[in-house]
Amino acid sequence: MNHDHHCNGKTSDVIVTDFHSNNGFGDLAIDDTMKKLPAIEAAYTSILRALGEDTERQGLLRTPLRAAKAMQFLTKGYRENVYDILNDAIFDEDHEEMVIVKDIDMFSLCEHHLVPFFGKVHIGYLPNKKVVGLSKLARIVEIFSRRLQVQERLTNQIAMAVSEALQPKGKMNSRTITSSMLGLCREDPKTREEFFSLTRNKSF
Repeated sequence: MNHDHHCNGKTSDVIVTDFHSNNGFGDLAIDDTMKKLPAIEAAYTSILRALGEDTERQGLLRTPLRAAKAMQFLTKGYRENVYDILNDAIFDEDHEEMVIVKDIDMFSLCEHHLVPFFGKVHIGYLPNKKVVGLSKLARIVEIFSRRLQVQERLTNQIAMAVSEALQPKGKMNSRTITSSMLGLCREDPKTREEFFSLTRNKSF
């Protein structure tokens, strides 16, 4: 995976495209998370008051509730797992060429300061008699990015999830400052170069 990112206002050198997050939180699961909502709302109310704000003024009346729902949405990956997402989306296929999905939108929260970092993710793997529906790779990225993260762990979690699900001959999972290479992608320089060449190719 080639992972280009924005974090703390810094822009990476490779391929970075702004990710504009959706402000709707309609797909937030209605489960025990709703039971936790009042506690998170109360915490945001306390934070605003500690900052010197009047939480009773019109503009802030519903802000703690909105912020609580937003935080639950941005961390919903804790309540999801890869196996449920992949379900019946893995297929037996005698395909030996590299499979690449480029420009997967990624948005996450840095666990150190709770500030967002975002960008594009590129995933490539060498099939070993198994392939996965391409849209499911984007869902794997979402599961792990919708958690409090650091970039190194996020990269490795995505790589290991794809590797465990598909057991490919090789897996590329990299970014501008760190990388994780498994199987042939670690052992064969030509395979690594093929991945990076294809992800850099704008016409691909």
